[in-house]
Amino acid sequence: MKILNSGNTKTRKGEKLGFITYGIHLAPFNLSGYQVCKDASEGCAHACLNLAGRGTFSNVQQARIEKTRFFFKQRKKFMAQLIKEITLAIKRAQKKRMKPCFRLNLTSDLPWEKIKYEGKSVMEHFPSATFYDYTKSPERMSAFLADELPANYQLTFSRSESNAEIAWNFLPSLGNVAMVFRNSLPKEYFGYKVIDGDDTDLRFLDPEGCIVGLIEKGKAKSDESGFVIEHEMEGAQ
Repeated sequence: MKILNSGNTKTRKGEKLGFITYGIHLAPFNLSGYQVCKDASEGCAHACLNLAGRGTFSNVQQARIEKTRFFFKQRKKFMAQLIKEITLAIKRAQKKRMKPCFRLNLTSDLPWEKIKYEGKSVMEHFPSATFYDYTKSPERMSAFLADELPANYQLTFSRSESNAEIAWNFLPSLGNVAMVFRNSLPKEYFGYKVIDGDDTDLRFLDPEGCIVGLIEKGKAKSDESGFVIEHEMEGAQ
């Protein structure tokens, strides 16, 4: 089965800036029988975009489950194929005179920096390529800010109702934090600049130490857990 896809409606917005995003859609949480989002909150699970776009089709969901089981059951074979697909993706993008970038956690939160193939992570196999992800893992985000991750791998911390306090700790250290807002984005939130994270998905182009604002979508519109920040909340300008 094919592992990489050439993005979704959100990631394709980066093409206007000359980037093609390739990513991996796994079955989130433990839908496959294997946990790929260990730090997900209740609000995050409810708002997950796994069912967005083509994700509404049962065959797409089954393919994501099979791909996730492939990763856990046949790791070496999975990684070998992933390396081949990334190599081909880079060549295809270059033929189109576009810059390739990779988001391996489209619907997961796996520590790709620790997943090795022939002694190296995927990012280390392709040091000139750009990789990026969102994460809800404080450990992964802390490692990123401490320069302990591959230099070509950028992480944005994803705030939820369960890690809201932790999220604020990363902004003074010039880490970026994604926050989901209701209806519209404030220009600032508790003194931090809010940029429009829906404009493109190219998080590695964002300025440091800012809030990546996202408007609630799908099931998040009915969220009452605190995952979605109400626009009228104190601190919004």
